[in-house]
Amino acid sequence: DDDAQRGLPVALAQVAGTAPVCASCHESQHNSTLITAHGAKNDAQGSMCQACHGDASAHVKDPLKNKMAGAFGKGAGAAQKDAVCQTCHAGNRHLVFWETGKHAKYEVSCSNCHNIHGKAKNPQPQPYTTTSRSIEADTCGTCHQQVRAATLKPSHHPILEGKVKCSDCHNPHGALTPAMVKHESVNQQCFSCHADKRGPFMFGHPPVEENCLSCHTPHGS
Repeated sequence: DDDAQRGLPVALAQVAGTAPVCASCHESQHNSTLITAHGAKNDAQGSMCQACHGDASAHVKDPLKNKMAGAFGKGAGAAQKDAVCQTCHAGNRHLVFWETGKHAKYEVSCSNCHNIHGKAKNPQPQPYTTTSRSIEADTCGTCHQQVRAATLKPSHHPILEGKVKCSDCHNPHGALTPAMVKHESVNQQCFSCHADKRGPFMFGHPPVEENCLSCHTPHGS
């Protein structure tokens, strides 16, 4: 067909042929999700847009008079925003302990870290990049600035270099452990990479056996 002759990907051509009514005003937002899971199944009525932003029937008739009053509007709370995301993502195994995690308790919503429209709202002060996506520590560092400062010290895990991610040790979506580490204890977390330090040793040092943090600062020193 014509699209194939022009070299357009079939999926992209199909989506482009069913641009939602929302795209007539919100073109950049539509294009940012065009070939992603959030936007690939959109239709002429913008059903995928409305799945997150709420009923747009009145808004389409008179956009200036009828503002969207969805969960992502001004003044919406974190729990209200999270409820929208979890209508689809609640079954994700990483979200099992979301309600008990510190992010949920401190009113940090999914949209504080994730942006499905691809807007670069987090600063990138360092030059290291490994892929087209920004380094994960940039997102975490917008809130955890003391940790961010520690990673800039001479001795540090290769976080800024993109070789170690914050989520390699922590589960940002919630955990029952202190600091939301992914293993049952700090030592078990450290041993997941530093297996040679696990032991057993003939003359074990009690402070080491109790907590690796007795001697080490993992973020940098």
